Order: sequence, then C-alpha cells, then structure tokens
Amino acid sequence: MADRREVLAGSLALAGAAAFGGAAVAAARARPGTAAWPSQADWTGLGKAVGGRLAPGALPDLTDPAVRKLLSDPFYIGDQPGLTQSSGWLDAWRSSPSAYVVTATGAADVAAAVDFARAHNLRLVIRGGGHSYLGASNAPDSLMIWTRPMNAIVVHDGFTPEGSGAVPVPAVSVGAGSIWLHAYQAVTNGAGRYVQGGGCTTVGVAGLVQGGGFGSFSKGFGTVAASLLEAEIVTADGAIRVVNAAQEPNLFWALKGGGGGTFGVITRLTLATHELPKTFGAVNLSIHARSDEAYQRLMARFVDFAASNLCTPHWGEQVRVGPDNRLVVSMVFQGLGQDEAHTLWQPLLDFAKAHPEDYEGAESFAAQALPARLFWNADFLKKYAPSAITPDPRPQATATDFWWAGDGEQVGVFWHAYSSAWMPASLLRASEQGKLVEAWFAASRHWPVGFHFNKGLFGAADDTLAAARDTATNPDALSAFALAIIADAQGQAFTGQPNLALAKDRAAKVQAAMAALRAAAPDTGAYVNECDYFQPDWQRAFWGAHYPRLARIKRRYDPDGLFTVHHGVGSEGWSADGFARR
Repeated sequence: MADRREVLAGSLALAGAAAFGGAAVAAARARPGTAAWPSQADWTGLGKAVGGRLAPGALPDLTDPAVRKLLSDPFYIGDQPGLTQSSGWLDAWRSSPSAYVVTATGAADVAAAVDFARAHNLRLVIRGGGHSYLGASNAPDSLMIWTRPMNAIVVHDGFTPEGSGAVPVPAVSVGAGSIWLHAYQAVTNGAGRYVQGGGCTTVGVAGLVQGGGFGSFSKGFGTVAASLLEAEIVTADGAIRVVNAAQEPNLFWALKGGGGGTFGVITRLTLATHELPKTFGAVNLSIHARSDEAYQRLMARFVDFAASNLCTPHWGEQVRVGPDNRLVVSMVFQGLGQDEAHTLWQPLLDFAKAHPEDYEGAESFAAQALPARLFWNADFLKKYAPSAITPDPRPQATATDFWWAGDGEQVGVFWHAYSSAWMPASLLRASEQGKLVEAWFAASRHWPVGFHFNKGLFGAADDTLAAARDTATNPDALSAFALAIIADAQGQAFTGQPNLALAKDRAAKVQAAMAALRAAAPDTGAYVNECDYFQPDWQRAFWGAHYPRLARIKRRYDPDGLFTVHHGVGSEGWSADGFARR
C-alpha cells in the first residue's frame, strides 16, 4: 500500500509540474505602492465599469463597542466584505481586508473585475459566504469580488440545462451570494421539497458546491456537488459561460468538488431538488464512563451499534469522544418517526443502564421529530424550540434569519488546528472493529474526536453513490462511514492578539490525536472544505486520482493562474501568499 501511495503522489507531482511549471515566469503580482499597481485613473475606470460599486477595502470600526458585540453574529460578519467568518489560523493567515472591493450585482460586474485583475496582474479574491477555514476569501493587497448581493433564489417545477434536451426536473437556481438558510426556506418551507446543502445556516452555496459539499443529510441525498445541474461562471478570460453536462462538461465536472476560487467566479448555480421526507429530527445523548476500561467497552459497543444502525440514508451528524470519558451523540435523522428513532437507540441505552457501576447519563437520551417542512421555519422554531436557534438580533435584520445555537461557537474564531480523515467502512467489519476502537480511544486521550456520519457516504443508496462518483470529490468519501474531525480554536482575533502559547499547545494536542487515529486509517484522504491548513500531500488527500484531470482543466481555463487559493488546484505553482510564481 505504501508503494502505491508513493507512485500516486509522484504522478500527482508530475501532473502539477507538467500543467503549471512549464508556463512562462511572470513578475510578481502587483501590490499597492509599487509601480505596477493600477493608477487612480485605472481604478476610476473600473468603478465606472461596475456602476460605481467599487470601494477601498476596510474594516468596520472595531473600537466601537456595538460593533465588537456584533462580531458574534455571522449575518453581520457576512455583510462586511472586510471580515471573514473565521478570524485566522495559527502560523497560517489572519483576516485582512482587500485593497479594493467590487460589490458585484451580476455576471457583467464580475467579468469587468476579472478583466481588470488580469490586465493589471492583481491578486484576486472571491468572497461569497466567507466561511473558508483556509482563508480562501481573504488576502491583503488584493482585489475582491464580493458576490453577497447576488442572492436571488428561483424555484423551478421543471428545469432543463441549456443545450441538453434533458427531461425537466424540479430544481432551484441560486445566486453566488446566497446562503443555505435562504435556499432551504425557499425550497423546503416554501415549495415543500428538499435541496441538499450545508448544516450552518450562513454557509455560502457556491463555496460548498465547489468543495464537494456534505450536509446533515448527505447519506440520504448525496453531496451538494452531485445535485449540480448547471452553473454560470466567469472564467479567467472574462467570458461568461453557462456550463453543464452537455456544455463544457469538463469544466462543469471540475466545479463539482474541484475546489472553490480555482476555476473561475461562479455567478449562478442550479441544483436538483429532492422529494421531501415526512420528518426531520434530532437525537441527543451523553453517557459518561467511570473508568478508561469502561469507556473502551462503551466505544466498542457504540461502533458495533453504528455498523448495524447508523450507516443508512436516515442518519447524519456526529458522535464525539474525548479525554473526559464521555460519549456525546448529536445526530439528526430524516424519514423516521420519533418513536422509531427511540427504538433504534434502545439497545445502546440498555447496555449503559445494565451497568450503572460503569456508566451514567443514559437517561439524558432525547429524540425529537417534526414535519420536515418546518425544519428551517423560524417562527415555528422560535415558538417550540427557542433554545435550538439564535435569531439575528440586529434591529434591521430579517425576522426569519437565524443560526443554530451549536454553530455560534465558531463565529469569528481563530483556529489553532483543524484536521480531518475519511474513516473507511472496512473498519466496521467485526474483525476490524477492535482496531478502530483502539485508535479512537488512543486519539481521545489527547483531544476530542468527532465522527461525522453524514460526511461519509457508506450506507447511501446506489443512485446516490453513482451521482457522487461523477464528481471531483476524493473517492475515499464514497466508502467512508464517517469523516473524523479533530479541531480547536479560541475566540475571535479581529480585535486583538490571540493567545499564541495556548494555540500552540492545543494545536500539538490536535495533531497528536489525529496521528493516533490515523493508525486505523493511514491511507485515506481528507475533506477539502474541512481540513488541515498544513495538509501534507494535499493533492492526493483532497482529490485522489482525480487530481491530474483537474490540473488539465485548470490549465485549459486558467493557464496563467489568475485564480489562486491555498492548496487549490494549481497552487503549487505559486508562493504561499499567491503573489509570486514559483
């Protein structure tokens, strides 16, 4: 297996060199204050070309107490082009405003900005939702294309991709600046259907699609990218293209998981919608083991339980273990009744209750279900589940805007470390479960480890797997029962210096935990949207054998590397900050 990995890694490196290393060496991208930077007359011309929607990049007044309070509001951060949903990453990046921002309202504005950036050799940044953990929507001294105002959502009873002649299917078209809450509210609350999307309500639609896209119910409805029917995109030559399986199919395929900010600027997406299940629901449980030995037995019982019950289209979200010897279940389900969900979990509860000397907390189990059409209905949630959500508190906020309470801890954070690994379903075989439990327990001695069952497609239906297979996402995801995530962060660093000593200590613990877990899954990849900034062998980890094809497509549509993001396709040809060609 090691030999195979080395051969694959070598082929990926050669593919990168062939696609990008042979290009003519260009001067470093222009920076403010240098002779290459556009003149004021140039900037004035761009401003006229985009209808006056060009302004210097700037931060809000971070000394204002009212503004500082709003830094815990993801909707407020999303409305500020100078901010990002994370404030930085240890030894990697810090949130910084761009030199100039084009507030794009349509594809013509985007094309004008792309043409300007290409003509003046500028570092270009694309920002929609701004949720990139790796800082893809952030770069000082850059020109930003801000797509947030492009947020129109249109639900279709029947949609046929341009030039395809395909049978019309129910779908939804969303602007590049749309967030998932608004897509869900239009499709599920409004039209009574479901669109596969992200869990956090303020995540941008376009970025999630381009990263592959795993949401709470991916085992049931597949990846977000697999639902993509058509995209409108502005490529590096300034052309506005409509791509789908019939028109420019290679570029279309690359957009389905090939990474955001890499192949162009998406301006509109159309996604297939799905029949809405009768119910969505949630299960919560916290069991504490009184000894390490009891904890390992509990983990073993859970792994066996998960193999038989949780790898189905019904289940998603996560189960977490950690140094406190506590098994914490925070899962969701679809298409089951509340009693069905409770009955399914009863064997695990019975195990804990049968050993009160070893375990406590089985009585904390709670299963709740509601009509699926109400899952993102703000009025319903405010009335019947007020603790589950946090409404946008701003006086001018839309009354239906909210974020899940559990996601609030991520708003504006400074990341110490974030690491992920696909956990292969082979570890759920009876003969392999012991190895999985041993590694999971060993990792938990260092730091909490979560298994996100919705972010591995093992257990999905055959047609769901087939659709995901026709994307650029690493095929490891198809045979994974879950994505393991180990991470840590501290509060936002927009207004001050983070505690670097704490950050380094916690980062070391996260890395030690992942190293211990990797004993069970040394060869699998990682999820490009949720991964380590310093991911080794990232081409293979994110895309596996798909990388050479992605590199060819990148060369075809962006031969000079106008679109560059950290660990994006072709980024091996650029310096870490994206300003100088290697």
